[in-house]
Amino acid sequence: MFKKFSYEPKLVFSDVICVLLLCWFWFLLPSKLFLNPTSYVVEASNGELLSAAIAKDGQWRFPVADTIPQKFQQCIVAFEDKRFFTHPGIDFLAIARAMRQNLKAKSVVSGGSTLTMQVIRLSRRESRTFWQKLIEVILAFRLELTHSKTEILKLYAANAPFGSNVVGLEAASWRYFGRSAGSLSWGEMATLAVLPNSPSLVHPGKNSAKLIKKRNDLLDKIAGLKMIDQETANLSKLEPIPGKPQQLPQNAPHLLNRFKTEQKVLKNNTTSLRSTLDFDLQLKLNALLKRYNNRYRANDINNIAALVLDVKNGTVLSYVGNIYQPENKELESHVDMIKAPRSPGSTLKPLLYASMLNDGFILPRTLIPDVPTQINGYSPQNYDLGYDGAIPADRALSRSLNIPAVKMLQSYKYQRFYDKLKKMGISTLNQPADHYGLSLILGGSEVTMWDLAKTYMGMARTLNHFNEYEGKYNPHDYDAPGYVKAKRDERFDTYETQLTSTIDYGSIWNTFNAMEELMRPGEEGLWEQFSSSQRVAWKTGTSFGFRDAWAIGLTAQYVVCVWVGNADGEGRPGLTGVDVAAPVLFDIFRQLPNGKWFQTPKHQLRKMKVCKQSGYKAGEYCRETLEELVSPSGEKTGLCPYHKLIHLDRTASYRVTDQCESTAMMVHQPWFVLPPAMEYYYKIKNSDYKMLPPFKPGCTDAGSNYVMEMIYPKNNASVYIPVEFDGSRGKVVLNATHRNSNAKIYWHIDNEYVATTKTYHQLAVSPPAGKHTLTLVDENGERLTQSFTVLDKEKGKH
Repeated sequence: MFKKFSYEPKLVFSDVICVLLLCWFWFLLPSKLFLNPTSYVVEASNGELLSAAIAKDGQWRFPVADTIPQKFQQCIVAFEDKRFFTHPGIDFLAIARAMRQNLKAKSVVSGGSTLTMQVIRLSRRESRTFWQKLIEVILAFRLELTHSKTEILKLYAANAPFGSNVVGLEAASWRYFGRSAGSLSWGEMATLAVLPNSPSLVHPGKNSAKLIKKRNDLLDKIAGLKMIDQETANLSKLEPIPGKPQQLPQNAPHLLNRFKTEQKVLKNNTTSLRSTLDFDLQLKLNALLKRYNNRYRANDINNIAALVLDVKNGTVLSYVGNIYQPENKELESHVDMIKAPRSPGSTLKPLLYASMLNDGFILPRTLIPDVPTQINGYSPQNYDLGYDGAIPADRALSRSLNIPAVKMLQSYKYQRFYDKLKKMGISTLNQPADHYGLSLILGGSEVTMWDLAKTYMGMARTLNHFNEYEGKYNPHDYDAPGYVKAKRDERFDTYETQLTSTIDYGSIWNTFNAMEELMRPGEEGLWEQFSSSQRVAWKTGTSFGFRDAWAIGLTAQYVVCVWVGNADGEGRPGLTGVDVAAPVLFDIFRQLPNGKWFQTPKHQLRKMKVCKQSGYKAGEYCRETLEELVSPSGEKTGLCPYHKLIHLDRTASYRVTDQCESTAMMVHQPWFVLPPAMEYYYKIKNSDYKMLPPFKPGCTDAGSNYVMEMIYPKNNASVYIPVEFDGSRGKVVLNATHRNSNAKIYWHIDNEYVATTKTYHQLAVSPPAGKHTLTLVDENGERLTQSFTVLDKEKGKH
């Protein structure tokens, strides 16, 4: 027994040595064989290549593919390693054959490396001494233990040299034949299979005969192995060999660059991306935008971009960040305009409309003032420079009128709208709300096409889901669109639903209906040419200085956003949303399948009696009413303020008071009465508007309705007096309105009588710089007093 223990130290030592050698053998193989940088590659949802970029080391080297073409597998095994599927990484028969041939020729004329050994050699890139070759043999055997034959072939196909700066089968297929490896013919695949053995043969105009002979020999060999018939081999021999390397596709270069910058955020471990883009649609839109760009460049409008989103899946269907023309650097076509912050013009107006519906500030057709307006020195103007006096909110939206939009934001408060935009995903509001003020609704901020399309898609997804979530809301509806083909885990969505959302179902539904209205004079005056077989909710926008032209449209299935302009911000005449962006928008919709319109979320809407003339909740004096479907928050809105009960004499020709007419003799009648300034313009556009009857002689207005109002300037306004062409000082035109169309108004400035006007109350004056008091007095002694300031233009002060 003691004799037995005397051998234990030796046994332990030998065991340790064996374990160490085993560990060395096992860990000798790196966890990642190839550390070379790979090309960034973006594929369409069907696997077609959209764009690729050369790797950091200047090589065209695609990431390892998921599959390997059967043709390449058969060709490369027949050409390089016929016993590949049977040996353990080392082919001793091939090594013996190579040694015999080399000894006989007294030089190296043949090699015995297997494909597995070549994979190891490609990964090491070291000088091949005897010991290095021995290590390669050991590593090849080790590789076979943990990798399948298919995995080894994939590594070889992805890293074998194919001449020049082309590495890997897929890169070689695109560089030499202009299409994917899976679509190559037998002749083309045989050509590529012989290249790693002699990559220099591929140089155009050189070694063509040698390359053709090697390819033809391989074709005969695989025909002999019954992989193909001899007739196919003979026909394949007639195919030409590749000439000058071809350019790789650049059908989504801006998405490729986006993928580069967002790779870590996407947690994508490879430089290859299978995107959600529709291959055919992407190519169609590239061609479509190219045609429009050629037309617009005649007006020095150089850039155009479009984004198409799938509402149901929340994914990107087409991403054209710009017209890609790298050869013309002055066009700045490398700039991705989908990511670029730009002035949104009027494209935020539907969001304000929806917000005010949601928060109970207005109903869909509530009358909004449209009169000359000055707010702290800021005077918004409508596109057509006209005024409607008062206009329903939905028509103000569809006509994209600026003054009603500013009036609405003034009522809603820009701070509240600023917070709402941030909640909806507008990420470019980097300044405090006071920095933007009321200009926020007219393009005074910046947005990206990505954020804008994402917000409208969130609204569309919310409306589509009103039944699915039983009246609740899914916060993920406003998630950013996905462009990676990997479906989001939706299993827990039903548990994350909320009772409220940024915008409720009913408000979204009413907003989309207002946006769908096609009768659009003014900014959208060319609506006739956009008649479409499908219903589309759409909005255009034009930034100040004609720098950005926008069009965004949506259906229940798609959101399309278009931007046209210059990447450097240069404005151009005629660069408006309706003229240059809207035609592109509707051409894109023609490429998309028609679908159904949004379903009415009936259980999320309430029927409400609404005043037909004012659009407000019907009050007791509203004679004509109609029922509208509104959001529950519509109950918060006020009653119609414009229908009043007036008192007439028994002939109903004059207004009277109890001072001049017996109450028993009065006729009490509801009347639609707008404030004087609104009435002044409203009656021009609305011939059916009935003016208030005059007061009966001997009666005076009891003050229930003020009779005069200044249209320009408003109280406490600041005005400039221009200088005429001859250098003389110009005049400012004061404009007032009176309830009685035949009334006389006596004008006083600083308590000094100036003039008298009748019927049309306009007066041109030229008061000195400084603050002035304006007093208007009518024949009945009614007075209107307010102040205005004339600015000294030359000195820039009061």
